[in-house]
Amino acid sequence: MSTSASARLEAEHKLQRIGLVSDSALAHLTTEDLLPELLDRVRQVLHSDTAAVLLLEPGGRELVAVAARGIETEVAQGVRVPVGKGFAGQVVARREPVQLQRVDSTTVVNRLLWEKGLQTLLGVPLLVGGEALGVLHVGSLSPREFTPEDVELLQLAADRIALAAHAQRSKAERAAAAELQRSLLPTQLPVVPGLELAARYVPGDEGAIAGDWYDVFLLPNGWLGVVIGDVVGHGLPAAIVMGRMRSALRAFALEGGDPAEVLANLDRKMQHFEPGMMATVLYALIEPNFERLHVSSAGHLVPVQGREGERARLLDVAVDPPIGALRDVRRRVTVTEMPPGSVVCFYTDGLVERRGVALDDGLDRLRAAVHPGQAQTVCADVMAELIGEDTPDDDVALLTVRRQNGADVGPLEMTVPAVPESLKEVRSAMRRWLTVVGASADATADLLVAVGEATSNAVEHAYGPAGGVIKVRIELRGQDVIATVCDEGRWRPPRGENRGRGTLLMHRCGDEVRIDHHAHGTEVMIRRTIGPAE
Repeated sequence: MSTSASARLEAEHKLQRIGLVSDSALAHLTTEDLLPELLDRVRQVLHSDTAAVLLLEPGGRELVAVAARGIETEVAQGVRVPVGKGFAGQVVARREPVQLQRVDSTTVVNRLLWEKGLQTLLGVPLLVGGEALGVLHVGSLSPREFTPEDVELLQLAADRIALAAHAQRSKAERAAAAELQRSLLPTQLPVVPGLELAARYVPGDEGAIAGDWYDVFLLPNGWLGVVIGDVVGHGLPAAIVMGRMRSALRAFALEGGDPAEVLANLDRKMQHFEPGMMATVLYALIEPNFERLHVSSAGHLVPVQGREGERARLLDVAVDPPIGALRDVRRRVTVTEMPPGSVVCFYTDGLVERRGVALDDGLDRLRAAVHPGQAQTVCADVMAELIGEDTPDDDVALLTVRRQNGADVGPLEMTVPAVPESLKEVRSAMRRWLTVVGASADATADLLVAVGEATSNAVEHAYGPAGGVIKVRIELRGQDVIATVCDEGRWRPPRGENRGRGTLLMHRCGDEVRIDHHAHGTEVMIRRTIGPAE
């Protein structure tokens, strides 16, 4: 056979071999199916006894076995190899092929390889855009020399695996980040009589996930905590840090202290456990009577407030360095009034920042959109004005809080478990609601006692061990407060002597009390005048 014919046959043979790892049919396989299929084909064309893929763990310090053929125990045992150590660690550290002719404890970290009896190893890096993702290696149970053609073929397979692994990891990270963010954002805002709350969250860049979040929670002392923040970065890492910050801030808030103290504790915690991270966070506390707002800002944009008869304004809040920026920051608190009917708008920078547009222009547009209307209406108007039909480049979080006027406060409606712990929740909500509608101190005290006794009776008598729920509704009719406490149980006979004092207290504290036992439960109605008789 002529030299040219031999070269042609060799080239055709090489193309056939390469075709085994570049078949277009592989494009339709998922990563889970692609890796075993490619490893089987690689073993076939290279006549190797084993093949394995190891991927870098988040953080880039260790490789972990994710797929193997011929030595599947690697995956089952979760083999890990430090970067730079042993055979696979050297491949990813050097980012070039490595061939090993001696496989033992002095050259290989993974003991399974020499216990299997492998004599020769060839490994190539998984690279995407210059970034190392892991290692693909093959092994032989007999001594051999892998040719340059073998190396080229293995690298071709590695390139295919790297692209598939990168795409799968990116998809998984986006899904995990989105799910994490959804799980950490409030599923529903707390019901706070006297306040209206509304929120919006929109992912930026057609679904990319960042570290924006907001949170609203009631504290045991009756204050309402409001948080809005933005972690620097995108994707799963930013979402994970955001989740840790949210949990830590809630924990510090429960310990007490003003917003500056809470943010100082959060800063110390994050700098110790998450060095290198940075975030802007604003934490505000609303007094139980809603008269004032206490605010501390760690590098975050200040809220906008809308009041009756005034143009919306940026609150004059002191802005301190972001979380993670500097050590031992002296943080400050600003206190501002919250008149009835006023609205406070909290937001992240994605709402007001645009490429090529001054930040002040975005803030001016926000001020023009904020008005002392209902919280949901303000949210809708702000989003329509600043977002419209555009897809924002960055995440947008928006939270509005409105202090209601006494005239527009609706009924207080609660459904709580029939357990003693629910009494505190009912009393706290009632106290807020009665303050907003202008009930006198005497009327407030009487109603708290009367409704508390009705709720206690339902807890004690309405249900057996299986438990149930109690529904409480309080509404204002003219100068009268009408309170209704309902259960769906069958009352048990009183236990012990001297019972019935709860009913006596209800009659003493209310102007009118009606107790109706029926087939589907019991309803207690209490009426009490809170103002002068008409």
